Amino acid sequence: MATSVACAFFFDVEPLGEPGRHALDACALCSKPLTRNSDIFMYKGDTPFCSEDCRYEQMHHDAAYARQASSSRRKQQQSQRSRGASVAAKADVYVAS
Repeated sequence: MATSVACAFFFDVEPLGEPGRHALDACALCSKPLTRNSDIFMYKGDTPFCSEDCRYEQMHHDAAYARQASSSRRKQQQSQRSRGASVAAKADVYVAS
């Protein structure tokens, strides 16, 4: 019985800034409605999913996005280092007068 009361509590709470929209109304990935008597699979604390498959797909998408962002940062840092190295090499050139 205590479990159903706790679940009902989550459905009755509205997130700040979104009046009329409950936090656990629908799956964050496929938008399938979530019912009071269904299992809800959470990810990152407050994101509901209707199934483990939807949650896994979102986790996989987030991991791919993180890898892509990391790769972009790495390429940008390498580019900055190579530009810095060429400036430093130019700075060491002495002209005899």
